[in-house]
Amino acid sequence: MERREGDLEMADQMFSGAFGSFLNKVKPYLAMVSLQFGYAGMYIVTMMCFKRGMSHWILVVYRHAFATVAVAPFAIVLERKIRPKMTLRVFIKILALGFLEPVIDQNLYYVGLKSTTATYASAFVNLLPAVTFILAVIFRIEKVNLKKKSSMAKVIGTAITVVGAMVMTLYKGPMFNLVPHSRGGSHPAAAAATPENWVAGTIELISCIVGWSGFFIVQSMTLKEYPAELSLAAWVCVMGIVEGGIVALIMERDWNAWKIGFDARLLAAAYSGIVCSGIAYYVQSIVNKVKGPVFVTAFSPLSMVITSVLAAIILAESVHLGSCIGAIIIVMGLYSVVWGKSKEGKGNETGKDQELPVVDIKERSTIVDDISDDVTTVKSKVPAEKKASILQEL
Repeated sequence: MERREGDLEMADQMFSGAFGSFLNKVKPYLAMVSLQFGYAGMYIVTMMCFKRGMSHWILVVYRHAFATVAVAPFAIVLERKIRPKMTLRVFIKILALGFLEPVIDQNLYYVGLKSTTATYASAFVNLLPAVTFILAVIFRIEKVNLKKKSSMAKVIGTAITVVGAMVMTLYKGPMFNLVPHSRGGSHPAAAAATPENWVAGTIELISCIVGWSGFFIVQSMTLKEYPAELSLAAWVCVMGIVEGGIVALIMERDWNAWKIGFDARLLAAAYSGIVCSGIAYYVQSIVNKVKGPVFVTAFSPLSMVITSVLAAIILAESVHLGSCIGAIIIVMGLYSVVWGKSKEGKGNETGKDQELPVVDIKERSTIVDDISDDVTTVKSKVPAEKKASILQEL
């Protein structure tokens, strides 16, 4: 009976250990997938906010004010003993993070969103992994060895992603609705998107993606010197208020534009600030520290799919055929990058590389000579009757 109980206890320990190990491996994936649902909701809420006439310059400031209130108390309490000392070098990097993400990325994204549609803007975010990969290679965060399958997959996937973005930009094709709507229910932003606005919006979205990718690269560098994820997220939110506020005061001279009530504008500021700035900066910092910036950006296509469905249902947006084709190509390229990244991770864990074996001619001749010498030694030391069997085995 005691032996049986011991076996059950051992089985429970093995199961809990295996489940804990599995959960640790899955955590980064679950975290990034959950963030994509949050981003998809933000695309819809902010589009409704802009229909109410709110300035995106002001939205960025309010967004990071809500994010600071949500994150800063936890950072002060939970990381008071492990928070590193602030240095000038780290502070300059935090200033750069506040400029790249809150000021450049978010403002240019909102401008591009106004010039195009929510579906188009979210689809363009699929360029993020490719641009991040290129920047990571330039700054030597990612290593590329074209003899390895994993590196080849990442390079080819990056090229396919760029081709998909070009298709999505240059070819529109016919429009169609994912969900049937009445004739008067089409989204006004989509109807008002002229070719000039579409080109300008595309340029703004590309610039936004470059800024966002730069944010993840600088974040990865900063975490090596300042490994306090909550505190770093809080600092970025504070810099978002300061730097974004300066830009907003320059761009918006009307003080009435700063007034918001209990409507979609307040919802957009609170939701995007708490979920897509405060929580997102913290979660991305943790995953970036463990998996790197390329992994963090690898799940962006999921937000495109969710946004397309929500925009069709809530905003009655029509979808261009070119956007769908380009998005499919981008997803194919993206998951080539993800496959290469996963294979690279497994190779690092097992200590095996994925290079094809290459034998030098001189080395090969040396090996053959060694084998011949061994055979000669065997011939001289073994009786004659065993020579044939040993040579046959060799």
